[in-house]
Amino acid sequence: MSILYLVATPIGNLEDISLRALRILSEVDLIAAEDTRVTGRLLTHYDITTRMISYHEFSDQDRINELVERLGSEDLALVSDAGTPSLSDPGYRLVQATIAAGHRIVPIPGATAMIAALASSGLPTDRFLFLGFLPRQSRARRTALQAVASLPYTLVLYEAPHRLNKLLADIVSILGDRQLCVARELTKIYEETWRGSAKEAVSKYQQGRVRGEITVVIAGASPDEEKWTQAELMSELETLLARGESSKAAAESLAHLSGWKKRDIYRLALQLKNDRGKEP
Repeated sequence: MSILYLVATPIGNLEDISLRALRILSEVDLIAAEDTRVTGRLLTHYDITTRMISYHEFSDQDRINELVERLGSEDLALVSDAGTPSLSDPGYRLVQATIAAGHRIVPIPGATAMIAALASSGLPTDRFLFLGFLPRQSRARRTALQAVASLPYTLVLYEAPHRLNKLLADIVSILGDRQLCVARELTKIYEETWRGSAKEAVSKYQQGRVRGEITVVIAGASPDEEKWTQAELMSELETLLARGESSKAAAESLAHLSGWKKRDIYRLALQLKNDRGKEP
């Protein structure tokens, strides 16, 4: 029976690849690559001449069927542009199809930005939740954060550099001023690992353009977090309502963070709206 190897590749530094991974890439009949140009540079660096075929997030079912059919007589390797394939990556669709067809899956472990960032963050690593990329739309992103706001697990996620400022602002608003780590360009020349509070991160990254691959690690909810004062609650409530949140949505999101009951927050929200209507 043929094998689909899931081969982890470097996330930056080309030396971060195992001897086993190099052997598998040189021995398989075909490599399915997210971007053949990116993988081509890795193969050239190590004098590997194995044939490649493209497989990425826009590949249709015909390409998946073609690869599964090839597994009838050939061993294949699946690689992403960087890190472990199938992890926050379209490779999972090919893995599902391969399993359904009865072929063997063999992972070749190696680099992943998620684990590298978590290990160096200084935050608890015994229990964590990987969120991948959060939604691009502000409302959906905030909803995703609200869903994990009360969980005690360290949170790990990826973010595009041009959305980092918005993400950090939402973290402060939804999760509060937690400790976090921003890991940028891991293993590359301009690698940076910054640690501090969420509010400090907003201040740091609001100036200038952020570049590179980014992983954010956030402290989980503390079981002994104190209930917000009414002044703190009203301040955050005013911010959410000014952004266009409904009274109900604002109450639901703040109930996770503040320790206040949702119905009490909703009552205060209606009071705020009523007071605004009386302003000259």
